[in-house]
Amino acid sequence: MGVTKGVLGEPAIAMAMSQGGVHWIADSRLENIHKMTAAGVNSKFVLLRTPLSLAKSVVTLADISFNTELETIKSLSYQAGLQQKMHQIVIVVEMGDLREGVLPCDLTSFVREILILPNLKLIGIACNLACYSGVAPDVKKMSELSRLAEYIESAFSLRLELISGGNSANYHWSQATQQFGRINNLRIGESILLGCETLTRQAIPGLHLNAFQLIAEVVEVKTKPSRPYGQIGQDAFGLIKSPKDKGLMRRVICALGKQDVLISGITPASSLEILGASSDHLLLDSKNSHFQVGDEVRFTPDYGALLTSMTSPFVHKYLFE
Repeated sequence: MGVTKGVLGEPAIAMAMSQGGVHWIADSRLENIHKMTAAGVNSKFVLLRTPLSLAKSVVTLADISFNTELETIKSLSYQAGLQQKMHQIVIVVEMGDLREGVLPCDLTSFVREILILPNLKLIGIACNLACYSGVAPDVKKMSELSRLAEYIESAFSLRLELISGGNSANYHWSQATQQFGRINNLRIGESILLGCETLTRQAIPGLHLNAFQLIAEVVEVKTKPSRPYGQIGQDAFGLIKSPKDKGLMRRVICALGKQDVLISGITPASSLEILGASSDHLLLDSKNSHFQVGDEVRFTPDYGALLTSMTSPFVHKYLFE
């Protein structure tokens, strides 16, 4: 599955993923799936998050949804009946990262309740690792998920077609193991988009690390003291700063701020140092680089910065082939 939430469901990127070989497009936001569908993206769509209040739209827009709550699944069954559809569901199992998931000890009773509901088809189980607590998807975790899949199949005399072992954090496991067990699916976003795995952010051979670039305009260049002067209180975000006195500094200000991007997730392409940011301004130490007002500064975003900048309406997006 190619995951498009990091690029706000950009249809051109979804189409590129499909052309590159992914079988399904997965996203956590129905708005993104609607945008891709309206743009003519021809794919099966998987919803990775299913709020109870949106069950009607989930059935309308998504072919498959990931689920952990019985009340939500009952609502999906009801809405699928109204729409005369068979909605496919995947149960997410808790494997230790402590985000979403049904506890393994509750899985049998959970499946039993689901199988009696009309207009639903249980097609698989999944787990999510490394997103919240950073728990790594190792051989032990993947073997346990395979065993759970086989147990469910045996207990209920059914065949699960989709055993989804995780996300971009599964790269090292997938490269190191020769025993995949029942795992036949991964949900890949960051590795496709940014060319790295997500446990240590190591580059994946053959992939580009700079497919996305964030470009900001220089709006001020001045030599100023490096240490603020006057009585110091909280800044606009409730922080009290005490920077070191480095003497006079050639400071560059870019038209980019916390309202646009996760500042901690961007790295300047040139020899600049990020000093900090307010809502609308990014402050840089020029390091004697000769920037002028109107120049552009390029930044490489990490996943958090990509996610926030793609979401910001103030960051204009351009695609190049």
